[in-house]
Amino acid sequence: MAEKRLEEGVFINNHHAAPAPFSSCPVVRMEPTESPPESATAVAAVADNNATPDPAVSLSVSKSSSEPMDINDSTTEPMEINDFASGPAPEPQSQPEPQPRKKRRRRKKIFTDMISSTASRLRALRPHSKPSAAGDLDDSISGHQRKRREVDIEALIAISVGFPVDSLTEEEIEANVVSQIGGTEQANYIIVRNHILSRWRSNVSVWLTKDHVLESIRAEHKSLVNSAYNFLLHHGYINFGVAPAIKEVKTKVFDEMPKGSVIVIGAGLSGVVAARQLIFLGFKVIVLEGRARPGGRVRTKKMSGTDESVVGAADLGGSVLTGINGNPLGVLARQLGFPLHKVRDICPLYLPNGRMVNSDVDSKVEVSFNKLLDRVCKLRQGIMEEIRSVDISLGTSLEAFRRVYKVAEEPLERMLLDWHLANLEYANATLMSNLSMAFWDQDDPYEMGGDHCFIPGGNERLIRALAEDLPIFYDRPVESVRYGSDGVMVYAGGQEYQSDMVLCTVPLGVLKKGAIEFVPDLPQRKKDAIERLGFGLLNKVAILFPYDFWGGEIDTFGHLTDDPNMRGEFFLFYSYSSVAGGPLLIALVAGEAAVKFEKMSPIESVNRVLEILKGIFSPKGIAVPDPLQAVCTRWGQDQFSYGSYSYVAIGASGDDYDILAENVADRVFFAGEATNRQYPATMHGAFLSGMREAAHIMRVARKSVAKMNNTINHESDDVNRLFENNPDLAFGVFSVLYDPQSTDMEANALLRVAVRSENSEVGDFIYLYGLIQKKQAIELSDLEEDVKRAKMLSERFRVRLVGRNGLCDAAESLISRIRLGKSAST
Repeated sequence: MAEKRLEEGVFINNHHAAPAPFSSCPVVRMEPTESPPESATAVAAVADNNATPDPAVSLSVSKSSSEPMDINDSTTEPMEINDFASGPAPEPQSQPEPQPRKKRRRRKKIFTDMISSTASRLRALRPHSKPSAAGDLDDSISGHQRKRREVDIEALIAISVGFPVDSLTEEEIEANVVSQIGGTEQANYIIVRNHILSRWRSNVSVWLTKDHVLESIRAEHKSLVNSAYNFLLHHGYINFGVAPAIKEVKTKVFDEMPKGSVIVIGAGLSGVVAARQLIFLGFKVIVLEGRARPGGRVRTKKMSGTDESVVGAADLGGSVLTGINGNPLGVLARQLGFPLHKVRDICPLYLPNGRMVNSDVDSKVEVSFNKLLDRVCKLRQGIMEEIRSVDISLGTSLEAFRRVYKVAEEPLERMLLDWHLANLEYANATLMSNLSMAFWDQDDPYEMGGDHCFIPGGNERLIRALAEDLPIFYDRPVESVRYGSDGVMVYAGGQEYQSDMVLCTVPLGVLKKGAIEFVPDLPQRKKDAIERLGFGLLNKVAILFPYDFWGGEIDTFGHLTDDPNMRGEFFLFYSYSSVAGGPLLIALVAGEAAVKFEKMSPIESVNRVLEILKGIFSPKGIAVPDPLQAVCTRWGQDQFSYGSYSYVAIGASGDDYDILAENVADRVFFAGEATNRQYPATMHGAFLSGMREAAHIMRVARKSVAKMNNTINHESDDVNRLFENNPDLAFGVFSVLYDPQSTDMEANALLRVAVRSENSEVGDFIYLYGLIQKKQAIELSDLEEDVKRAKMLSERFRVRLVGRNGLCDAAESLISRIRLGKSAST
């Protein structure tokens, strides 16, 4: 997991600064390799390495005492650092010499051997024409090969999104997408599902309809299309996002059947995504957000000099789109027309004296570091059962192997090893001594492929688009959630909010802190998972300079220290010049240094960064200018996060992410990166968890309605039996029983209306009842259509239909007389 993490909450990194084992194996540097195409026409989402940032981007960020701290101690407003020195900024110096290229680790995933057998089933699904003559056999073979390639590509796209090769996901099984697990129907369903997913991904700016899909699937498989299409739509795999055509369709009523109401706690990425999807699915939704802005741990800060001649946009929280293939955030960027800047592979490392690390020594230590991870990997594979009961830290095991094999005993080599350890601490937002040796990288097999990218202008541009038009109430910190069989009550900002269900998307740090009271208390199983999982810390210093003095050909560079306890202090620098709109550097603080950093004064922190930069560039004859503005984050002190992102602590496992995602009493639901076992600590993990819970809430609501319908039907069986044999009137969905003791045309009669329940099978109805005069019943029967009858019933006759238990005393008396009359006639 070392190369895919959030910075202050939700993101990943894939360059020299991000070594991570795959499938629990060690890190190696590899040449960049091609990733599976997202579709034949949709792989051009990433702009070239020099993508031009949007100079006109305008960000409005609300100030709050809980927000990351700016450089001025006395105010949360950014301080213009021209105060450090007077006079005009010096002219740009000569740029540093070209640096040796450091290859960032990439994983080449090859799936074609695993999925090629699916092509043999292609003809069962796709329309095809017969060869026009015997001589067209070669064309037919060529066409079959082309279709086989199409199926392979579509399967690759499905895999990139997170679907297994030849089986169903748990969500698909729960949604009953096929009548039987395994067999031909499931195999054909998977091909249909992959085709639908691929077709929409080829043009994510339009709404894909079932009719469009049926153009390329044979008619006899319409039921599979319906099943796959509905699943993908409801679970947010297709037709999601903020493209105008998508938003236009989603503003229309999706389903006339009322679903209920949901309160979403938190307007972070998972919260706004879930709220948008829930509204589309037919729920009434409000969002309660404690901050004065949306985004949560995704925050972009606009920085500028005194006269605003130099500006820049700094991502103080989640910043990198990690793996663009299949990533829903990449889809949003395409829909909004945002260019993506690939994080480049060059990452030179510098010694404390400013000299560049010798490449041979660097390579030697990195190989040794990877071997240490490899030995830990092999150790845990051999004693996995023992580790489950007695876990130890990753740091302890690595240090033990380092001593045994005498790795990095020279001072220079030890500094390099410490840099790699700091990098792991950055990736996991905690000290090595806190990480579970057994499960720290349990999510690696699910990592999304493709380039890692920046969004010019900052990720808050995505947040603003997602939050647009949502009913978000800001400055509403939630204090209490009370839930029971009759619904949910949420107390926030001195007000009460009532709903059928609540979706809690607050960070794990807030749950650990106990900042929200749950009544009744959360189940012990969930509280134990909250306790076991870790929630770590990463901080940043963002500095805007008058010009780029470090060189525009790199996106990252590293700095070594001879103090092992402070190895994570400003160990990695991100250059945002290509994406921020101005000469911006961001220095990362990880591990133990991140904790100590929060106790340092902002002035001291910035001066320390400048000292390091001068140590690197001054020996090259390059002057480091005074900053125009600087911002220091304090995510550990933020009352709406209490940290940066989750990690697997000693004694925890991937199961704890699943437990955290479990709902409580079908009333309280949970989303956020710490509820996503496959993609924790990432922005796309937060996004996908919001979509997951929207679908989960819909399933629960449907089950609740179905249960209520069954109860209603059971309670009404005694009355329905009276209608079974020759009702006095029957027309359309209406049936009428007269009062056997009266011939008066104005006497009351019992009316029954059959209403088909949502997603019901043929003949599956619920029944509603009402009292109506005999002459009115006859008048209703004279109409031709049920719609007109229903309109006359409500608007003209003013009859209110109710369930069996809602009938009044007069209706009960009439039922008794009808029952008596039926008995007498038999």
